[in-house]
Amino acid sequence: MSRKECRFIFAGGGTGGHLYPAVAVAEKLKLLKPDAKILFVGTKEKIEAKVIPALGYDFKTIWISGLTRALTLKNLLFPIKLVVSIIQSLIINIKFRPNVAVGAGAYVSGPIAWIASLMGAKIILMEQNSFPGATNRLLQNKASSIHVSFEESVKYFKNKKNIKITGNPVRTTLELSDRNEAVKYFSLDPNKNILLVVGGSLGARSINKSMADIAVKLGEKNIQILWQTGEYYYNEYKHLENDNLKIFPFLSEMDLAYSASDLLLARAGATTIAEVAYLGLPVIFVPSANVAANHQYKNAVSIVEKNAGILVEDAELNEKLYYTVLETINNNELLNTLRKNIVNFSKPEAAKDIALDALKLAELN
Repeated sequence: MSRKECRFIFAGGGTGGHLYPAVAVAEKLKLLKPDAKILFVGTKEKIEAKVIPALGYDFKTIWISGLTRALTLKNLLFPIKLVVSIIQSLIINIKFRPNVAVGAGAYVSGPIAWIASLMGAKIILMEQNSFPGATNRLLQNKASSIHVSFEESVKYFKNKKNIKITGNPVRTTLELSDRNEAVKYFSLDPNKNILLVVGGSLGARSINKSMADIAVKLGEKNIQILWQTGEYYYNEYKHLENDNLKIFPFLSEMDLAYSASDLLLARAGATTIAEVAYLGLPVIFVPSANVAANHQYKNAVSIVEKNAGILVEDAELNEKLYYTVLETINNNELLNTLRKNIVNFSKPEAAKDIALDALKLAELN
C-alpha cells in the first residue's frame, strides 16, 4: 500500500438512520479524494445489503445481530454470532487494511471497528441520535473522534475532547427536482395535494395502522398519498392501493418522493430530521415510543417549539392524525412557515466535516 493511498472501512446499518449518514460521508470522501478505497460492512438481512451494492460500493457481511428484550432463540445464538463476527471482522480487516474505520452506529459496527482499532486503524464514531447507542458507548475509548448530531449527546460520553458537534450528514445526491416531473413519475395528479408517509426503512406499525384507517377518507378530500409501509408490512396493506394511493415496501427514489410531496408524515429519527431540514420540507412528526431515552420525542419537540414542524404523539394517532393532515396540507401559509423555519435545523456541511476529519486521520496513519 502506497503512503498516499487512503483506505476507509464503514460499518453500520440495520436501518436507514444508521446507513445513509455513512453513505453521505463516503460520497463526500469520493469527491474530496477520488482514489480513496472504500469498503462497507453490514449484514445480509438488513437494508444495507440492498442499498450499498446498488450504489456501487464494495460490500462485505458479518453474522451479527442485536439482542432483544425477550428470551428468544435469537438471543441464545448471540454469543456464537459474536465470536463468528469477530473472526469475520478480523479476516475483512486483514484483507482490506483500513487506515480509518468509521462506525456509523448499530451493533454491526462493533466487531469491525474494534478489530480495526487493534490493527492500528484510526476510529471515527458517528452518533445520529440524542441518546447514544450502546455500541458507540462501548467503542468510545477506541475513537480518535466522535461526531454527534445533538449537543445533548455530549454528556453521555466520557472523553469530551474527542467529541465534535457536527450534525447529521445528508447525502450529496439528495436534492429536490421539478415537482411536476416527480409527480408524473409516480403517476399522480399534479393539481392535487400529495402526502408522503414514511415510517422509516423498516416501517412503523402504528403509522401504518392509522393510515389504513384514514387513507380512503383522505382520498375523498382530493389528497393523494405516497406510502412507504416498510418491508415487514407491505403485504398487509398493498391491497389498498388505488389511483390516489401508491404503496411501496421501500422507496429508493426518496429524492423524487420528497419533490412530489406537499407534506411529509414521518418518525422523528435523526436522519429524517437532517434530510427534511436540508431540503426545507413541512413535516408532521410522529415520534416512536419504542426508542432509548425517548429521544425521538425530544428531537421532535425541539423542532416544534421553533414552529418548524407539527407533532402528533403515537398514542394520539387514531384521534388526531386525520384532522391534523387536513388542517396542515390545505393551509399554504402554515406549510410555507414550516418550510422556512425547519431549514434552521440543517447543518449542510456535516458530511464534509466528517470526511475531512477522516482524511486527516488517514494521512496521520
